[in-house]
Amino acid sequence: MQHFDIAVIGAGAAGMMCAAVAGQRGKKVVLIDHAEIVGEKIRISGGGRCNFTNIDAGPANFLSENPHFCRSALARYTPRDFVGLIRQHGIAYHEKHRGQLFCDESAEQIIQMLKDECATGRVTWRTGTRVAKLRQEGGAYVLETSDTDEHNATLRAAKVVIATGGLSIPKIGATDFGYRIAKQFGLKLTETRPALVPLTFEEKSWKPFAALSGLSLQVEIETQGPFGRGHFLEDLLFTHRGLSGPAVLQISSYWQPGGALHLNLLPQLDTTAWTAAKSGLRGTAMGLLVPAFPKRLAEAWIERELVAAERARPVADLPDKTLKRLADSLTQWRVTPNGTEGYRKAEVTAGGVDTRELSSQTMEATKATGLHFIGEVVDVTGWLGGYNFQWAWASAAACARALAAA
Repeated sequence: MQHFDIAVIGAGAAGMMCAAVAGQRGKKVVLIDHAEIVGEKIRISGGGRCNFTNIDAGPANFLSENPHFCRSALARYTPRDFVGLIRQHGIAYHEKHRGQLFCDESAEQIIQMLKDECATGRVTWRTGTRVAKLRQEGGAYVLETSDTDEHNATLRAAKVVIATGGLSIPKIGATDFGYRIAKQFGLKLTETRPALVPLTFEEKSWKPFAALSGLSLQVEIETQGPFGRGHFLEDLLFTHRGLSGPAVLQISSYWQPGGALHLNLLPQLDTTAWTAAKSGLRGTAMGLLVPAFPKRLAEAWIERELVAAERARPVADLPDKTLKRLADSLTQWRVTPNGTEGYRKAEVTAGGVDTRELSSQTMEATKATGLHFIGEVVDVTGWLGGYNFQWAWASAAACARALAAA
C-alpha cells in the first residue's frame, strides 16, 4: 500500500491547483482522476480559450445558501494572484468583456501550466483510475481504486480532498461522486440544479419564436428567485426550444421553476417618447424598430402585436394607446420558461455540499477530520464570465495552504 500526505480526487481546475500548491509546500500528494485526459472543462471553456478569471470577482458575484462562506477564500487568493501565475508561465491574455480574462491562444496553456505546477510540487498522478471506496481507518483514509496493479490498487492518505465537480456536461465525465462521498460521511447537501444553462418553453407557446433561432440582441433581463433579484444587461439568443446567450445563462442561476422572466428588448431606446414625437415620425411601425432591432425580430414582433391595418398605417396616424401597447410589449416582455436544457448544456452545477458543513478557512468537513471539499462540488456558484474558475483557484489555494500548514 502506498502512503501519501494528501490524496486529491478530481484533476480539474480546483484539483490540479490544490495538488500543485500543497506539493510545492512540501506535502506528498497523489492526484487521482477517472479520466485518462484531464482538464476537459478547462479545455472547452471560453470557446477553447478559457475565461480563466474575472478581474472584478468578489463575493457579490456568487450564489449560495450560505452567501458569506466564499468571502474568506476569495479574499486570500484573488484574480491578481492567478494573473501573476499566468504571467510567470508567459501566457498571453486579454480582457474581452466586463473583466473577463481569456488566453490569447488556447485553453491548453492553462492545463499545461497546472500540470507544470504539479510537476514542480512532485505530485504523483493516477489518471484513468476510479476510487471505488473511501473509508477512515486509524486516523487516516484508505482509498480502494480500480488500478489493476495490486501494489497501487489501495492507497493510504492522511488527508483527502474531493475536487470532483458537479453534474454538468456528463459527456466529458461529470459524476455524482463528490455528493456520494459527502453523504457517506454524514454531510448535508443543498439541492443541485443546472446553472448557467439555456431555458426552454412549451412547444406550442414558443412556436411563433422558433423561427427566430440564431438571432441575438442586447437586452435587460431580470427575475426574482430564492437568491433574490437577478438583473443583467447582456446578449440574448433565440433558439429552437427557447432562450440562451449570456443574458439567459446569467439569469438561469436566479430563476426558479414557475417563475417569470421580465425582459426589455430595447434597453437603449426611450420608447415612452414615441407618442410625444409621433407627429414628426415618418413611415410605419417597422421604421421605429429596424434601426435598433434585428429586422427578422421586428417583422415577427409587429405581426404579433399589431393587426394588419395598424401595420400598414403611418406611425403618425396610430393612436397613442397603440404605440404604448407596442412599446410595453417590447420593454415589458414577460415569459415563463417550462424548464432548462439540463445538465447536458449547463456550464456549472448549482447547489452541492452544504457550506455550513465546511470550514471557510480550510474547506475541511466539520464531521470528518481530514476530509476537504473544493470547487464546484461545494454550494458556491459564480456568475458567467470567469467567476467559477476563480472560485476553483481560491478554494483550492485555501485548502492546500491549510493542509500544508497542518
